[in-house]
Amino acid sequence: MKISIIGGGGRVGSNAAYALQLGGLAREMALVDVARDMAEGEALDLRHGSSLTASQKIYAGGPEAIDGSDIVLITAGLRRKPDESRLELINRNVVLFRSILEDVKKAALPKGAIILVVSNPVDILTQLAVDAKIVPPSRVIGLGTLLDTTRFRSLLAEHFNVDPRCVNALILGEHGDSMVPIWSSATINGAAIESFPGYEKEEVQGIFDFTKKSGAEVIRLKGGAGYAVGVAIRELVDAILLDKRAVLPVSTLQQDALGISDICLSLPTIVGCDGALQVIEPAVSEPEKDALRNSAQVLKGTMEQVGG
Repeated sequence: MKISIIGGGGRVGSNAAYALQLGGLAREMALVDVARDMAEGEALDLRHGSSLTASQKIYAGGPEAIDGSDIVLITAGLRRKPDESRLELINRNVVLFRSILEDVKKAALPKGAIILVVSNPVDILTQLAVDAKIVPPSRVIGLGTLLDTTRFRSLLAEHFNVDPRCVNALILGEHGDSMVPIWSSATINGAAIESFPGYEKEEVQGIFDFTKKSGAEVIRLKGGAGYAVGVAIRELVDAILLDKRAVLPVSTLQQDALGISDICLSLPTIVGCDGALQVIEPAVSEPEKDALRNSAQVLKGTMEQVGG
């Protein structure tokens, strides 16, 4: 399997490459970046560790390196400012993203290729990738709220002092200001979260509020996110390459789940080697359903602004 990472010389792209290298599933990884020296350096650094990880071919290249990619992972984009919402990035990132899609369109891709979008605002850019019709809609997946859900579960585990892998709590909708925590089904290894010692409604709501602003906080503290998004990307890529049929909160084109259609946002989705296999309509409370529908309307309004 070959993966090309567009933006592979940047923080998110290089962290994703490192996480994927540790997974050892990709035979070949191409780091595609306009900052060619940076991409060359990242590829060289990764290759230096290959004797302890896997015998992967890792190299840097231009748009021509996208040829033959089973997965095209797009991480390139302008960085979000600490006080800037993800949706505000639309005015600065759409032109760049459309030029990237032109490069992907020109590439010789295998019939079953899948496009994964990580660049922000991810739901809008995933929609643009769907509209470009390079591959079928089911083969375009945005990272969506997988990262938010990962952060959320980790922070809840810290609060309750439990194994993070036992926490099952979802954030759905937009990867941005209108994201929705699904408290109605949140559990810790099957037990309702509100049954745990230390549960206080205001405190757990505060954990969600911190989750929502965590990306901006990481940018403020260290300049940009990298490690958590890298492992979230690896989770998604592994689900595809191993045909896991994993159920993940990723952004795909919605077709009437919860009454939401014609926009990309995150709902629980079965993911395998053919991409997004099926969206699962979650059982949610009426307020949560209303919030998810509002999230869809927010995104549709933004799409209208960009001519989508």
